[in-house]
Amino acid sequence: MLVLSRKLNQSIQIGDDIEVKIISIEGDQVKVGIEAPKHIDIHRKEVYLSIQEENNRAASLSLDLLSQLSSQKK
Repeated sequence: MLVLSRKLNQSIQIGDDIEVKIISIEGDQVKVGIEAPKHIDIHRKEVYLSIQEENNRAASLSLDLLSQLSSQKK
């Protein structure tokens, strides 16, 4: 993991298209702004993990349904 220190209004550039900027610092809370192309999804980690979990559940249900339908045809 790369660890960088940044101050208010300083940025981190990721590749050519993504900029992460420190917008404000208030106590122990830091506001971060992210500029990236629209085709790149950006989520808080807990939201991303929730989406992945839901997608895995949906895929599992789909496989179970396909398996049930396949066994009914036999």
